[in-house]
Amino acid sequence: MIEKFENLTVPGPTITPITKPFWDAVARKEFILQKCCDCGEWVFYPRSHCPHCWSDQLEWKPASGEGTLKTWSIVHRPGHPGWAEVTPYVLGIVELEEGPSMLTHLLVDSDQKLKIGQPLKVKYIKCNDVWLPFFESKE
Repeated sequence: MIEKFENLTVPGPTITPITKPFWDAVARKEFILQKCCDCGEWVFYPRSHCPHCWSDQLEWKPASGEGTLKTWSIVHRPGHPGWAEVTPYVLGIVELEEGPSMLTHLLVDSDQKLKIGQPLKVKYIKCNDVWLPFFESKE
């Protein structure tokens, strides 16, 4: 299954000064998240201010790379033609162990094997020249 993603020519993420530490860590196969120094909440997606207390004191911290499945959808008509080669594919929202939710690709052969609350873990896949965090079942 992984092989079908490796040779895709797809647009990569938009990397900004705020998101660069996250994408650099993904390229090293490390999973990091921002954590607020003032209220202690974990933050994802990367941003300049904490969405919980509005503090600008966010630090990058190692995170588990694990979570549970909140929901999913099967994509039959991708938003970019580069993904058409691997359709249908499954996107899901993963509630990370640290608290935030993350939209991501799910590495499954069939959505029949998915269930709400299913334990998942990050799996790094290089699509064309960019490393992306996909999630797969822990079981």
